[in-house]
Amino acid sequence: MKRACGGLWIVFVLALTLFVPTVAAQSPAPDKPEQADAPDEPAANPARPTIANPATLTPVGYLQFETGVLGAADSGEFSSRTSLNEVVKLAVASRLMLILGSGEPYVHYEDPFGQRGHAWGDISVGAQAVLKPGEGANPTLAVNYLYHAHDGGGPDLDLGSPKHSLVVLASADVKGFHGDFNVLFNELTAGNLRRGQFGQTISISHPLKGNFSIGGELWHFTQPFSRGNAVGSLWNIGYTARKNLVFDIGFNRGLTGSSTHWEGFAGVTYLLPHKLW
Repeated sequence: MKRACGGLWIVFVLALTLFVPTVAAQSPAPDKPEQADAPDEPAANPARPTIANPATLTPVGYLQFETGVLGAADSGEFSSRTSLNEVVKLAVASRLMLILGSGEPYVHYEDPFGQRGHAWGDISVGAQAVLKPGEGANPTLAVNYLYHAHDGGGPDLDLGSPKHSLVVLASADVKGFHGDFNVLFNELTAGNLRRGQFGQTISISHPLKGNFSIGGELWHFTQPFSRGNAVGSLWNIGYTARKNLVFDIGFNRGLTGSSTHWEGFAGVTYLLPHKLW
């Protein structure tokens, strides 16, 4: 069990070294008033750490980086797994955002038989388009497409590595709660076999005291090759250090026998403050 949880300990050690000092550094000194963000400073629009993505886009002309580390334990494909995650986004218009890179640059894993391995360069590319802008309780509707350009070869998490992924997204804000709802239509491959995969996920978040927030998510994916269903519950804490800098930490618990039992994660969303055009 110690080996299986090794990846989770790595995640939380990294989280403490990044998350806690940053929160402390952002706390104002007792004799100095807190400095507010500039009113025209662009704001990040984090999609991590939830599976559900927001239907809204990042600010036009700004690069956004979503970087994190994830540790997982007790799955049918591995006993432990630790990965680095990266997503790079650029909205080129008010209704169109390019996803320049989404994937896991590095994965370290141990299979159920104790053999260890590494995988490199798993990446997907795509775009997201807003179909209907919304505001407040009036939802924003969007569609997202991702193409799996390169398979790093490591063991997959619950949802696999779709070759093609089409997502319908909806986001809204109601009485202080923010909600993201996604319906996913994926194509999974295994050799020459191709199967359709379907998923649904809903994420709800709410601000806490200060710059903190809390979020919860319930998700489901079919597993067509094993004829199973992966279901899980994800919980996270966020901290907005600045409008363009958001930290997160949390865990995911698999709720079915074919789901990865435990996942822990930590990361940061950073929107470059300089507009490209």
